[in-house]
Amino acid sequence: MRTPCTPGEPTAPHEWRCALPPLLRYPTVDELAARAAALVARRPGDARLRRVGTSRGGTPLWLLSVGHGTRHALVVAGPHANEPVGGATALRLAERVLAGPGPAEGADATWNLLLCLDPDGARRNEGWLSGPYTLGHYFRHFFRPGFLEQPEWLPDGAERAALPETRALLDLQDELRPFFQCSLHGVDVGGGFVELTQDLPGLAQRVAGTAARFGIPRELGPYDTLYWPPLGPAVYRIPPPRRGDLAAAITEAAVESTWFHPQRYGTVTAVVEAPMWGVAAVEDGSPPGDADAVLRAVSRTLRRDTGLLEDILARIRPRLAATPDTASLLAPVDDYLLVGPGLADSWDPDTFDGTGRPLPPLNTARLTALGISGRRVALRTAGLLRQLATAAGAAASDVLPELDRLIDEWCADYRDGYGARWVPVGHQVEYQTRVVLAAFELAGRYAPVRSHSGEPRWGSDAVVPMHTE
Repeated sequence: MRTPCTPGEPTAPHEWRCALPPLLRYPTVDELAARAAALVARRPGDARLRRVGTSRGGTPLWLLSVGHGTRHALVVAGPHANEPVGGATALRLAERVLAGPGPAEGADATWNLLLCLDPDGARRNEGWLSGPYTLGHYFRHFFRPGFLEQPEWLPDGAERAALPETRALLDLQDELRPFFQCSLHGVDVGGGFVELTQDLPGLAQRVAGTAARFGIPRELGPYDTLYWPPLGPAVYRIPPPRRGDLAAAITEAAVESTWFHPQRYGTVTAVVEAPMWGVAAVEDGSPPGDADAVLRAVSRTLRRDTGLLEDILARIRPRLAATPDTASLLAPVDDYLLVGPGLADSWDPDTFDGTGRPLPPLNTARLTALGISGRRVALRTAGLLRQLATAAGAAASDVLPELDRLIDEWCADYRDGYGARWVPVGHQVEYQTRVVLAAFELAGRYAPVRSHSGEPRWGSDAVVPMHTE
């Protein structure tokens, strides 16, 4: 007999009930591979596991395929090293599809689940992965590579993509030509939301119901989508990629990416974000009392924090050994310190000079998201600097008390000032799984029929995708 996904969770006869017990922690890179292999051993006729590439550090990139449908769905877990929820979601999806009947029944689809796109980076987060799940523990062990080393991005175009992880994903997209692609992401502090390359009518309502069921706040104005058109509450349209400088690419996430690469095959891409710590105010659409005062305070805080961190970096940089490990930690530090002052100036009503993009209309949710984003830049930088200082040993030990004080103070602001609360791992995974299945189901209604040439041909009863209008 199957057990409910969550203890005490209400179920109805027509609802799918999952086969796995509730998750209490995130799986590691090695555990993902081992659990996938065990699943294949149990169901060798329905599931396959193959190596589709190798990371820069020599770790296999494993693809778990489930089912034998003629249409392909591609799910990419772990594109960002500090967002481990996707791997657990990929395993949950595999179990659900194999258990059937469920939302995918009759869809004539094969599910292809890339278990972790950046396993090297994910391993560097395993210091906090098993808990305790506190903000301080997370940020002290946080790692995410510099922007140019994140495998989903194509800042120089697909043809010039150099990272082996990126090349493996591009090759997989070209091989499978999926009708649906999903990139699994995690928000450290905030709420859940979805980004789409094509509208999927009805998804916003499905997200709302799932979020309410698992106590997930929806982000009604996430920083990532600050300038993107909404398709519904907590659902946003990803704009076509454009070339820009590094700061714009980091802050607006609108560069060429693997989200858009398979669009030539008619692929609908969904980016599904699930929060680790939820903040209720990110779904507060009420008018703010004094937006300019909030913006001034957020900008002033970010400038001050960036200055403190720049000073610490200047003091310890000459003492750091020139090693690959040091370089990998310095790259994201330099990225964050690059964008911090520019963000503060672009948000501050007293310094905005009109040459950049003005902020969109602001409500409480958007202002909260901006404040969280400013604090995130500082905390991530402080955590990375602490790892650099720790690796340097006695040569940089004098800055550790200062960094610990800053991390504790800023985490307390998240916890007490923003009311950030931990979302249990099982709730994160079940929320993300159900949103993926909803997007998959809706995408199937608009999937193209292939012509004899292999090019997508949209049927007369299908909705024309926005990118071909």
